[in-house]
Amino acid sequence: MLYAYATRKGRLTRLDRDADLGQAIWIDLIQPADSEIAALRALGVEVPSLAEMEEIEISNRLYREDGFDYMTAVLPGERADGQRAAMPVSFILAPQRLVTVRHHSPRPFMTFPDRGERSTLGCGSPDRLFVGLLEEIIARLADILEGSGRVLDETSAGVFERRSGAAGNARGRPDRLQQALREVGREAELMARVRLGLLTIERILAFYTAILDDRPEADRLRPVVRAQVRDVQALEVHADYLSSRVSLTVDTTLGMINLEQNSTVRILSVVAALFLPPTLIASIYGMNFTAMPELDKPWGYPFALGLMLATSVGTWFFLRWKNWL
Repeated sequence: MLYAYATRKGRLTRLDRDADLGQAIWIDLIQPADSEIAALRALGVEVPSLAEMEEIEISNRLYREDGFDYMTAVLPGERADGQRAAMPVSFILAPQRLVTVRHHSPRPFMTFPDRGERSTLGCGSPDRLFVGLLEEIIARLADILEGSGRVLDETSAGVFERRSGAAGNARGRPDRLQQALREVGREAELMARVRLGLLTIERILAFYTAILDDRPEADRLRPVVRAQVRDVQALEVHADYLSSRVSLTVDTTLGMINLEQNSTVRILSVVAALFLPPTLIASIYGMNFTAMPELDKPWGYPFALGLMLATSVGTWFFLRWKNWL
């Protein structure tokens, strides 16, 4: 799939599918077909394959070839099957246009066309368009981290919440703790994808800074790029803080689950202790010895029942006296 955009009155406008791609300032390729790759090759742009984009060698992700700058970042987004994943996105910066190649759908690529003119430098040139798109991506990653922080706040509050007043809530608390673990696990996986995206964006900005002197608007671009580098570094610190909170929340949740299990085991132990003396008495009087005087007495049966009850009550008071209940 191919989307082409031109700048008209300072705004990005999508071109018709049969329009001349030479007019486009931004060409966005999504899982490009062979015909679309051929159309880009006619403009002198070599479109990297997914295998090339996934290559972890930094030399294969950040390089210059035939006057074009190839930069690849790994960004979180949604795949065609609806699953969330972190996949590579390539930015090909040419003198006349910006080409992006991706195989999933990060949200900034859907929101930026409608508000590209509101970025710091607008979208009047390929470099400004590239810097503005990075600005949108960084803002999106910041929003994801903010959302993860709210989820962690709510999850932590639920873990520490006391709901011992109702039997139904007490029975449902282990389920809530397990759900809290699942939620924290999902947020941890999301933050890992965001952290990887920030790392690759920081590498792109470092590469772009190194070649910035060759750009026609270097003086205008440099302060914005520096600000983006500071934003990325601040977000990396915040991501590390949230990761530590994830570890704390997981440890707390596991501790609460252990306490719940210990409480259940303690109740079962108390019940077993209460029934232990009556069981002993019943076992004694269940022995088939000939000389057992109580068996021939009319008060033998009530005496055995009373003794069982007395030992159970005595055991309960003993446990209360020891503060084990």
